[in-house]
Amino acid sequence: MSKKQSKKEKKFVSTGIPGFDDLFKRGIPKGSAVLIAGGAGSGKTNFCLQLLAHHAAQGKKCYFMGFEESEERLLDHMEDFGWDPETLIESGNLKIKRFLTSEIYYYNKKSGNTIEAMMTKEADPLLMELEPLTIADNAGFKPDFIVLDSLTSVSSTFKGKEQSYRFYVERLFRYFEKIGSTTFLITETEQTPKKYSPTGVEEFLADGVVIFYNFRKENIRESAIEVLKMRGEQHKRKIVGMKITDTGIKVYPDQDVFGAMEIYD
Repeated sequence: MSKKQSKKEKKFVSTGIPGFDDLFKRGIPKGSAVLIAGGAGSGKTNFCLQLLAHHAAQGKKCYFMGFEESEERLLDHMEDFGWDPETLIESGNLKIKRFLTSEIYYYNKKSGNTIEAMMTKEADPLLMELEPLTIADNAGFKPDFIVLDSLTSVSSTFKGKEQSYRFYVERLFRYFEKIGSTTFLITETEQTPKKYSPTGVEEFLADGVVIFYNFRKENIRESAIEVLKMRGEQHKRKIVGMKITDTGIKVYPDQDVFGAMEIYD
């Protein structure tokens, strides 16, 4: 067997969102951590719920971890689009849980230690095994896809403790890498963002960055989407049209919103 044949084949996943997957040559590399960045009302949460609904219907395990909207409200959103969340939940393929921000600190049941202890005792092997979040309450549920909504809420818990937050978020990305899920982490930005995450560090840690725009054009709002980066995959380098329809998000990969604008990695 040649080296080329013996090399582990790279796998890619789709989102199931009409038009969006056409922005890639093959898809999103499986196991990637992708930032979903954009302003209020730009479609970030709907995009993530839609891709989870798609994959849960395909038999994949999907987990929405929220810090903002209640489970009931998220289910209502999904029902409004006709995604039948109750059936997906009953099948065991979709889980939606709302967390308190107080639950995000590292915690180890054996030691009872938190991130503050880890910051001062990094050399302790036990503390270094602490996990930034837990999915232990979902016994036997190993998610293929995870959505975290949002990193902005997580960062607010560390107000005045930027060093602790940077340490935490780095461990958070490593945690998702360890469990092997393809993860989408939502961040709140300005409507025309220049920074795509709370500190700017997150976009360097992430494998991919997808930006949602909600521009005002005269007296109407125009939605658009851009794949800013995706490690290990070729993608279209332009801002393209997007609409939130009665059945969900649709992307128009051939509708160049700003044809004269150069897009850089």
